[in-house]
Amino acid sequence: MAKILVTGAAGFIGFHLSQYLLKNDNNIIIGIDNLNSYYEVSLKKARLNQLKTEKNFTFCLVDIANQKHISQIFAEHKFDYVVHLAAQAGVRYSIENPYTYVDSNLTGFINILESCRHGDIKHLVYASSSSVYGANTKIPFSVSDNVDHPLSLYAATKKANELMAYTYSHLYKIPTTGLRFFTVYGPWGRPDMAYFLFTKSILSGQPINVFNQGNMRRDFTYIEDIVEGVTKVIYKVPVNSKANGIELQVPYKIYNIGNNTPVDLKHFIEILEKCLGRQAIKKYLPMQPGDVPITYANIDNLAKDIGFKPSTDLTIGLEKFVSWYREYYK
Repeated sequence: MAKILVTGAAGFIGFHLSQYLLKNDNNIIIGIDNLNSYYEVSLKKARLNQLKTEKNFTFCLVDIANQKHISQIFAEHKFDYVVHLAAQAGVRYSIENPYTYVDSNLTGFINILESCRHGDIKHLVYASSSSVYGANTKIPFSVSDNVDHPLSLYAATKKANELMAYTYSHLYKIPTTGLRFFTVYGPWGRPDMAYFLFTKSILSGQPINVFNQGNMRRDFTYIEDIVEGVTKVIYKVPVNSKANGIELQVPYKIYNIGNNTPVDLKHFIEILEKCLGRQAIKKYLPMQPGDVPITYANIDNLAKDIGFKPSTDLTIGLEKFVSWYREYYK
């Protein structure tokens, strides 16, 4: 039985991962979250209420930017593994609220790294993002690609997290693995995500904002596939890394974790309309600052190392989301 810290446990991925680890791996999970108001706090609390029914789950209301509180949590619980998912999310939100990203994604991350350094952690797994690929035009996106051109502050903080993790792996031999998530969707999802906003607007008869005139493609990845992949990564502790084909004695890895099948946004909307049984009123708009026209994950490394193979068809995934949405918001 492992003791695992999941930061951002009241968030979308954190909730599903905690639930899976509790029910399938018989772990002790300590979940932390600051329950900020970036989106409706009631949804975060509803997720937590689901987790609190599990005897091996403990929740602590903690802000990762608070170094003292993070240190206390680590000292008290002596974690085996850490899955760091807490972050200020959202590309567009970072345009108007830059300091929030510095506090959570930079200060918060250094607090986690320092606590792992002093806590004898077996493996730190942390959330990066497909947004680090920024202006890249080569597809599919590969972890060997240059990621020096982020298009948003959010993306820049995620690239910074990867650099910070590498430094700590190099200096202190802390095994770290960064996961570049690609457009995760599903039940209990984030209300700021397009599929969630589309569903809400379509059901209420309001127009949906379709950016870049609908000429977007996204590598939509179902939450259950993501959770299965993250769980396998936790126990796949890196031994060393490679740079330009040269093996380095640094226990550090980066993986893409996505569906490896980008979908045209217009087609995505068509599937969602069928699931809802209603037509969308579309308002076509130009590209938003910080957005990219396509995301497409090369997952060869993850498939090779842990056997990752996403299997959820988009129609099935959206049907499950719509079913949950109707029930939750009835």
